[in-house]
Amino acid sequence: MSPEALSELIFNIANTLVSEGKAGTLTADLIPPQAKFAVMRPKDRAHGDWASNAAMQLAKKAGMKPRDLAELFAAELTNADGIKSVEVAGPGFINITLDSASAAAVVDTVLEAGSDYGKNDHLSGKTLNLEFVSANPTGPIHIGGTRWAAVGDSMARVLEANGAKVVREYYFNDHGEQINRFAKSLVAAAHGEETPIDGYKGAYIDEIAKRVIDEANADGVDVLSLPRVDGGADQDGNPLGEGDSEQREEFRKRAVPMMFDEIQRSMKNFRVNFDVWFHENSLYSDGEVDQAIADLRARGDIYEKDGATWFESTKHGDDKDRVIIKSDGNYAYFAADIAYYRNKRHRETNPADVAIYMRGADHHGYIGRMMAMCEAFGDKPGENMQILIGQLVNVMKDGKAVRMSKRAGNVVTIDDLTDAIGVDASRYSLARTDYNSPVDIDLNLLASHSNENPVYYVQYAHARSCNVDRNAAAAGITYEGADVSLLDTTADGEVLAALAQWPALLREAGDLRAPHRVAHYLEDLAATYHKWYNVERVVPMELTDPEARGEQADAIRIAKAPEPARAAARLKLNDAVKTVIAEGLDLLGVAAPDKM
Repeated sequence: MSPEALSELIFNIANTLVSEGKAGTLTADLIPPQAKFAVMRPKDRAHGDWASNAAMQLAKKAGMKPRDLAELFAAELTNADGIKSVEVAGPGFINITLDSASAAAVVDTVLEAGSDYGKNDHLSGKTLNLEFVSANPTGPIHIGGTRWAAVGDSMARVLEANGAKVVREYYFNDHGEQINRFAKSLVAAAHGEETPIDGYKGAYIDEIAKRVIDEANADGVDVLSLPRVDGGADQDGNPLGEGDSEQREEFRKRAVPMMFDEIQRSMKNFRVNFDVWFHENSLYSDGEVDQAIADLRARGDIYEKDGATWFESTKHGDDKDRVIIKSDGNYAYFAADIAYYRNKRHRETNPADVAIYMRGADHHGYIGRMMAMCEAFGDKPGENMQILIGQLVNVMKDGKAVRMSKRAGNVVTIDDLTDAIGVDASRYSLARTDYNSPVDIDLNLLASHSNENPVYYVQYAHARSCNVDRNAAAAGITYEGADVSLLDTTADGEVLAALAQWPALLREAGDLRAPHRVAHYLEDLAATYHKWYNVERVVPMELTDPEARGEQADAIRIAKAPEPARAAARLKLNDAVKTVIAEGLDLLGVAAPDKM
């Protein structure tokens, strides 16, 4: 019996007690939904397999003492199939012990469902637009964007496992001043000049500049001979780069697609595949910015002041109103944000029920105006629009921060990280920490094959389970004759309980937008499995030297072969663990190796 089945049973008992008039002043409308009846694993196994605080939740509404109400629950639970005993403890906890067959039923449930075990459809019918990474096309993806790639793609997979339709989206900021600075930097590099003070540095700038020149030459264009306007210098003599010119435009036109291609390649190599690559510039070229402003104007949220056009965001909870068209006629950055949200919600294909934005730590001030804009369009902030803010990533080696990029100056890029520790370790290490918290990436640890390395520890559990399968096949052990009720040892029980918790964990990870919970679960399951492997056997181990004595013999574990029905049952348990670990790793975009 699973925790979900127990939760449903407790919910039904609560309704039965009300209908029979045994629950004091409690009425059916005061009983919370089934999902609110949490069934937990007790820390002390002496307290049973599962525990519920349902009586304490309902006692005040029932006008009863929690223990008295708990006794009523216990009496009903004791008569349920699959429950061995029920005990009321403390202020009103209900401790439940299952019979061995009921506890072990999860094994067959896992094996029958396969990789679909735990998946559900409670988010079905909803389209979630998940926008993440969205780095400017002015350089390689740095470590912050790499974290969002790992977290965002894992979150998408978790949400899909909960039945949602997820649109993975990358927003290319290919309009505005950052592109101008990028083009100026390239022109300066092409002429062997210093980087403009507001420009981009790094060897990649020289690389892209050379590629632009080579491509232009192949097309018969001498890009360096195109008209160029010198931008002069600031008061300290620092070069400002050129002003508007044909040369800068030629560099921009050719270089930005090159960076797009590089970003797309990096994402594909990182196992992240986007459904939509959205270009900011299209919002202007297609007239969507003007249409979005017109919509807000029609709603009474736009006004003119000091020659500029303003969004009256204070009407919707923002701390100040926002300029969207400046007095010089140029659009403010926020104008595109308004149009982009409107676009997501009203597309012909896959309009978003929920638009989820994943942003870096420097975007806290961005939330108020975005939520105000959401409300101004008639939507619900926090429901139709959700903004997730991630914290910083520190890359460490030998206890010191690392700046190891050869191409991008003093930052670490996605390619730097994967070259150092591989895609599996990179994705797992970035996804396993709550994005609300800063994370340190220890290169030495993540490159090691030790149990201290979290991804290795989990992957090794999967590889070990595959090895058990190979040994079982060699010994002629199959599922035939398996009796899962014989999975009755303490170690068996711990693995069974861990497997039973996966469906609730997966649902919770989706609802809380918390893919790191999947990683933590996998580490707990791996630890439980490794302990089980060390004390229980499917296939017996034998002494390689029958004459070994003393310490030598003690160092080699000898286990008697379990009876066939138990061996077959343990093989099924082993394979259930293998199934869930492979599923969990896949949700994180990490491989589940057969051998290590």
